[in-house]
Amino acid sequence: MNMASQHKKSSSKSRSPGPPCCLTIAGSDSGGGAGIQADLKTFAALGVHGTSVTTALTAQNTRGVSAVHPVPMNHLRAELDAVFDDFPVAAVKTGMLGDARSVRCVARELGRRKPQWLVVDPVMIATSGARLLDPGAVRVLVEKLIPLADVLTPNLPEAEALLGTKIRNARDAERAGNALRDMGAKAVLLKGGHGRGRVVIDRWFDARGLFELRRPRLPGEYHGTGCTLSSALAAELARGAAPRTAMRRAIAFVQRAMHGGFRTHRHGLVVLVPGR
Repeated sequence: MNMASQHKKSSSKSRSPGPPCCLTIAGSDSGGGAGIQADLKTFAALGVHGTSVTTALTAQNTRGVSAVHPVPMNHLRAELDAVFDDFPVAAVKTGMLGDARSVRCVARELGRRKPQWLVVDPVMIATSGARLLDPGAVRVLVEKLIPLADVLTPNLPEAEALLGTKIRNARDAERAGNALRDMGAKAVLLKGGHGRGRVVIDRWFDARGLFELRRPRLPGEYHGTGCTLSSALAAELARGAAPRTAMRRAIAFVQRAMHGGFRTHRHGLVVLVPGR
C-alpha cells in the first residue's frame, strides 16, 4: 500500500460521523429574517447541518412582502431528490409552501421518504398581512401533510384558518388544540404570541394531554419568530431530545433570539438573532 492510500485510509477512519442533518422546505426571505434564511441560521446555531428546499422566492423585508415567485414543480422535485438522495435527514420542517401543487408534491415525497421527525409550520399569512398560502391549498394541507406531522405548530390565526372557527379564550384554545390533533398530527404546539395580555401562553397537546408554558410578553413586534421556533424544534428533535423537551428548548431559544434582536428601520419589525 502506498503512502497516499495509507493517508486516505487513516483520514477516513479518523473522520467524525458529522452532525445531525435537518431539512427546511420553505420560502426564501430576501431580508434574511424569516423563511429558509432564518431556518438555516437556527440550524447552525444549534449545531445541526442545515439543508434546504426552496418553494418560492419572495421580495420581502421586515415591512412586508412585495412579490412572490413560486418555484416550478420540476425544480421543486429535483431539490427534494437532491437532498434526500445524499443526506441522512433526521428531521424536516415545512414552512411556506405556497399553493396546492407544492403542498401535494411535498406531502407525497415526505410520505415516501419517511424522515424520523416532521415539524409542520402551516405558514399562511405573513406578519405584515401578505398571504403566503393559497386558500385552495388549505384543504390539501389538512388532508395530505398534517396527518404526516409529528408536531404541528400553528399560531392562533393559522389555527382559526385551519378550523374555520374563532379562538377567543382559553376554552376555545383547548378545543382548537384537540381538534387540530384530530387532523392526524401526533402533537400540536398552539403558539400564543398573537394573543393579548402581558403573558404569552403556548399550549402543547399530545397523547399525554395539555401542557401550558407561560412567559412574559416582550415589547415590540418581531419578524421570523414562527420560522425560528419550528426550525429550532426540528433541530432539537434531530439531536435526540424528546418532543416535550425539544419544545421547551425551542421556545427558550426563540426568547433568547428575541432579546438579541435588532430593528432595521423605525417602521419595521424586530429581526431575531438566533444563537445570540
